[in-house]
Amino acid sequence: MTDRVYPSSKPKDNTNTNTKTTTATPNRRLPPPPNKTTPTTTSRHPYRPNPTTTRRRNRRGCACLCCFWSILIILLLLLITAIAGCIFYLLYHPHRPSFSIAAFKISELNLTTTASDDTTHLTSKLNLTLSIRNPNKKITFYYNSIAVMCSSHGNTIIAKGTYPNPLTSKPNNITIIHTPLHTTSLLLEPETANKFRSDLKKKSGLPLTLVVDTEARVKVESLKTKKVGIRIKCGGIHSLIPKGGDRNSSVAADVDEAKCKLDLRIKIWKWTF
Repeated sequence: MTDRVYPSSKPKDNTNTNTKTTTATPNRRLPPPPNKTTPTTTSRHPYRPNPTTTRRRNRRGCACLCCFWSILIILLLLLITAIAGCIFYLLYHPHRPSFSIAAFKISELNLTTTASDDTTHLTSKLNLTLSIRNPNKKITFYYNSIAVMCSSHGNTIIAKGTYPNPLTSKPNNITIIHTPLHTTSLLLEPETANKFRSDLKKKSGLPLTLVVDTEARVKVESLKTKKVGIRIKCGGIHSLIPKGGDRNSSVAADVDEAKCKLDLRIKIWKWTF
């Protein structure tokens, strides 16, 4: 009777028993790591300065720069003018012309009162001799026509006159001019008329003031300046009034204490300084 061989339930491993068995692991790929980059803010816009602030800063800078250069230029001009003035003074030693009253006579000064309306009128005739001295050695003065006013008690003008001819005052020279002054039937206020009557009785006489207006031009060698207005005001004059009906008689005014002051009159548009 033959023996039967029955197969075992476990299958035999065909691999070598001496070698170690390895278990096969599935090939799973991991996702790549994320890239480490600097995050960018896509939702925010980049910073930009306010254009209005920049414009204001630029305008302020330009204004400060213009102010600085303007002040610097003005200072330079003043410095150049001062240096030129010093050089001119050292070369020529300029002096103002001097005016004085050589003689002043009153031929007529009458106060007439009208009985119908009780008004007072003034009629006067005066003669003025004016002396103009140029103390400079190299400077010549040229004068236009000269206007003269004689006043008393403030702004009450009692006589006017004009010297119409142009005048040249040469260096180191004295020029004498004669001009008549007069007024006819000048209406006076009652208060002014009373003051005139009271002064006519005083021994010191009537206080008078002379105002001379003209325009002058200066010549230094070949250089001539433009015309500049000048005013000469002479005060400290007292005069008695001729008495009687003789109109040819005249009374000389006291001019020993008279002083004349010269002022420049600069005209800008409609204003005179």
